Amino acid sequence: MAERSILEVCAFNVQSCIIAERAGAKRVELCDNPIEGGTTPSYGTIKQARERIAIRLYPIIRPRSGNYFYDDEEYAIIKKDIAISKELGCDGISVGTATITGEIDTEWLKKIVEWAGPMGVTCNRAFDGTPDPFKALEDIIACGCERVLTSGQKAAAPEAGELLGKLVQQANGRISIMPGAGIKSSNIAQLQKESKAKEYHASARKIAPNPLTYINTQVSDYGNVYIADEEEVRAMVEILARESK
Repeated sequence: MAERSILEVCAFNVQSCIIAERAGAKRVELCDNPIEGGTTPSYGTIKQARERIAIRLYPIIRPRSGNYFYDDEEYAIIKKDIAISKELGCDGISVGTATITGEIDTEWLKKIVEWAGPMGVTCNRAFDGTPDPFKALEDIIACGCERVLTSGQKAAAPEAGELLGKLVQQANGRISIMPGAGIKSSNIAQLQKESKAKEYHASARKIAPNPLTYINTQVSDYGNVYIADEEEVRAMVEILARESK
């Protein structure tokens, strides 16, 4: 029997973590700030998520939005947040590093993998900003990461099936290539055929309805709460299981 492909859900709150587990996802990447691409969640959020779900939990360790070219102060924050994640019983972290030229900063990434041990390390979409994805993949493998989260250097992973397939071939089992960004139940089967990846990443997010009985419509800075769509997560899990047979 072929190895079953799995789904990781990018969750922006504890409620989405619970939905992800209930719908059959195997891992959660826990983030804050969905509009900014995800930043490190709070201590309380990580702790509550760890207490509420049994599936694998990987907080993103990203002190700010924007690029992944960090200074010493930011790496000090990253080190402390990794220690907190380990203390709270997380299974791993999702993190990225970059040099000023956009390549993977292998010096710092090796340190991060060391700080994180024995937790696993996913190199996140810092990979998608590199000038040479094939070199970047080798750099990440050499640093000891267990997977790469990537859109195939496109805005959405379904647009990059060919490159993702080449990366899976190059990885050759040394590291997992996990397509992510823009993945839905309507396109995941085709992406699976093109890439042959064994792990996929999606938020399946929707705007949660505002439960307030009074809303001041003159105030517009509340923002939205995003929550995982359970039916969509379940649909993707079922498609991956079916196509893996």
